[in-house]
Amino acid sequence: MRRAVSVQDTAYWVAYYRALESERPDAIFNDPYARALAGEKGRSIVDEMPRAREYGWPMVVRTAVMDEIVLRLAPEVDAVLNLAAGLDARPYRLALPAALKWIDVDFAVSLDYKSQV
Repeated sequence: MRRAVSVQDTAYWVAYYRALESERPDAIFNDPYARALAGEKGRSIVDEMPRAREYGWPMVVRTAVMDEIVLRLAPEVDAVLNLAAGLDARPYRLALPAALKWIDVDFAVSLDYKSQV
């Protein structure tokens, strides 16, 4: 029997892919928070999804490309409004300007969980 899925589950799922990439010896980025953020829920989503490991690479590329965009543009802006932020850890893991304001917008349950972790 498959478990019920919610839109917030994608945050755990993507965090788990970031954790897997970060743990590779040749990782293209490092997210030291991803494993804790993904938790057991992220691992179980990937384990239960058919062919889930095959879907990891596009998520890794997406993360790396967005990291590059954020790092390039951050010095030119005052604030980032991160819509559907999920369990994104960029403001904690990237070398961003100290004065940059980072605002995460998402479901309260996702933001509360992230701040607890």
